[in-house]
Amino acid sequence: MEKAVKKYWPIFLLPTMAAFLIGFIIPFIEGIYLSFCNFTTIKDAKFVGIQNYIEAFKDSNFLGSFKFTTLFAIVSLVLINVLAFLVALALTQNIKGKNIFRTVFFMPNLIGGIVLGYVWQLIFDGIFVKFDTALKLNETLGFWGLVILVGWQQIGYMMIVYIAGLQAIPGDIQEAAMIDGATRMQRLFKITIPNMMPSITICTFLTITNSFKLFDQNLALTGGEPLHKTEMLALNIYSTFYGRVGAEGVGQAKAVVFFIIVVAIGLLQLKLTRDKEVQQ
Repeated sequence: MEKAVKKYWPIFLLPTMAAFLIGFIIPFIEGIYLSFCNFTTIKDAKFVGIQNYIEAFKDSNFLGSFKFTTLFAIVSLVLINVLAFLVALALTQNIKGKNIFRTVFFMPNLIGGIVLGYVWQLIFDGIFVKFDTALKLNETLGFWGLVILVGWQQIGYMMIVYIAGLQAIPGDIQEAAMIDGATRMQRLFKITIPNMMPSITICTFLTITNSFKLFDQNLALTGGEPLHKTEMLALNIYSTFYGRVGAEGVGQAKAVVFFIIVVAIGLLQLKLTRDKEVQQ
């Protein structure tokens, strides 16, 4: 069987490679080319050089979306990971019904972002109507509304990753520290967190990339209102591409810039956190 697999492996690999090539590589390369063109369809594309990129960076809404998305990503990164780690720490203790609590915390992650956006919009507007305002009328409320929504959705998922990391820490290390007289806080910061760095690397990477790529929740909850002040990068690209006649090339250029930003931040984050990982 092993000899047959080694002999015929190209046959098994070909369908996957073909799907990857057709579904990702070719559209990706074509998308980069179209970012240098004016077009309404692929067949009528006309090369215009870097003009689309110049227009993209002249767009104040695009720059404002980048600042808003960056602030949102920083706040979400801290809030989601701290709360997820604390919940995971609590649910790895000997408490009754911890499996039920794990399921309950994880369930919001199974709900689609569009549905969550509209549900939370109703909740927030029901609260804010008492104060004669609405979520889409206040930039600050819109920002924290998005943070609460995304945190409520993603904390349970990150909790599962942290639980797996906590359970992978050898028990004899903790026992040795307790025998040596280490306090709970000392064990947390000197043993638990250093040994949790692989899980922290995964969770911070997912949180940052998900925050920058956030689209459906933003569209459903605030729609970028008021006046594009709560518009994140993905929604701004969508609005440019489909909402402005003749701006498809500019929208495509924004998408390429967006891709570079997300990849650069993701790689930087992986580098910083992986350097802190310890060998067990």
